[in-house]
Amino acid sequence: MSNIALKHGGTIDKFVGDAMLIFFGDPESKGEAEDAKACMRMAAEMQHRVAELNAKWRNEGVEHPFRVRMGINTGFCNVGNFGSADRMDYTIIGAEANLAARLQSVAEAGHIVVSYETYALVRDIVVAHALPPITMKGISREVIPYSVEGMLDTAGQKIKIFSEHLTGLDFYLDPSMIHAGSAGRIRALLQDAIAALENYGQSPRPDKPITPPR
Repeated sequence: MSNIALKHGGTIDKFVGDAMLIFFGDPESKGEAEDAKACMRMAAEMQHRVAELNAKWRNEGVEHPFRVRMGINTGFCNVGNFGSADRMDYTIIGAEANLAARLQSVAEAGHIVVSYETYALVRDIVVAHALPPITMKGISREVIPYSVEGMLDTAGQKIKIFSEHLTGLDFYLDPSMIHAGSAGRIRALLQDAIAALENYGQSPRPDKPITPPR
């Protein structure tokens, strides 16, 4: 996850238990719109990488999948060196940073939730739908979260990503990453899988007794 964050220009603030805090716009910024899009692409790639790792871990005997929820917000914060002469920390503070954590908490496992302020900046590259408004201490306005359904390609078409990890199933499909020569093979594999599910659990009918000829 750290490598993906750095690849997209994110600044890794800290690790908090099993969570990461990453921000864009400092020490370098490409503008709030480009920073928001870079963060969005980072989050999508992280989800992709988690899906790859789940398949690897399942093959190694890990039964339960590892699911990641993410929250993204855009706003004004204080960024710099905070602390004392004995201990200094380069970090981000402010209610808008806390809101990102709140958005993460309302996201379903394996999904990304963004604030309207972020959605307004990235809506040309994502498909999302609004969730019920939320309120938060330190934020005077009502916050409308948006759950990200998928990304858009360069032609403006929705890139639907399918991801599910259950006992007996490791499934991740990103059509935008499939080469044309592999599409037929994948389609046949999915059809075979559907046929296997339809036949699963159906007991064969007993054959009629055959009377030997006299």
